[in-house]
Amino acid sequence: MDNRRALDPSKVIDTIEALHRRIAERFPGAGLGHVCQELHAIAKENSARARQITRRNLPLRVAIFALLAAGAAGLAWIAQLIYLFPRSADNVYSVLQGLEAAANIAVLLGAAIFFLFRIEERLKRHAALQALHELRSIVHVIDMHQLTKDPSLVVTVAGKTASSPLRVLTPFEVARYLDYCSEMVSLTSKVAVLFAQGFPDAVVTEVVSDIERVAAGLSQKIWQKIMILQSSSALTPVPPAT
Repeated sequence: MDNRRALDPSKVIDTIEALHRRIAERFPGAGLGHVCQELHAIAKENSARARQITRRNLPLRVAIFALLAAGAAGLAWIAQLIYLFPRSADNVYSVLQGLEAAANIAVLLGAAIFFLFRIEERLKRHAALQALHELRSIVHVIDMHQLTKDPSLVVTVAGKTASSPLRVLTPFEVARYLDYCSEMVSLTSKVAVLFAQGFPDAVVTEVVSDIERVAAGLSQKIWQKIMILQSSSALTPVPPAT
């Protein structure tokens, strides 16, 4: 695959690492920083998994072809026995029985061949789906972090109750926090794409697309909050953000 038309795993990992540093510098000790650190670790693990999935499983393929060769040899042996069997009126029925048994063995061997050739694909799919499940969970964790960042409660103190979450961030800080959440969601979907571009399996591609849809919906919700903050008079001009 042309590198200009595919995601570079190292670039994605470096971007996540830079985002983690930015979050840690602006919000020291924040839970979002720990989530980003975990995403960075998962991205490195999944990059290695994606490379492993794209590789051929040579030991498994050798074992499969050895089994196929043994099955073919068995069929050839049965065919030889039938050919060398004496041809007389008394043993025609026995020959027909032998042919029927050989046909049954051939059908079973064909089914075994189909199953064996799908083993490698099934193993790769299982590994990819396990990793994608982790990424889906990360998206929902990010959603939990941005959930309490309600712009309507940041720009005004009215309407708060004793059980309302503590609001210690300024409107600008909330906007930066939400922006970091949006970047993390986008990067999570990019890590998921690493599996689809190296292993074009229909099931894996559908799961990746589902993660992208969830991430896009969450990102849209986050940016609606940012737009509310930016349009409010409470958000004063600040130096360029990092």
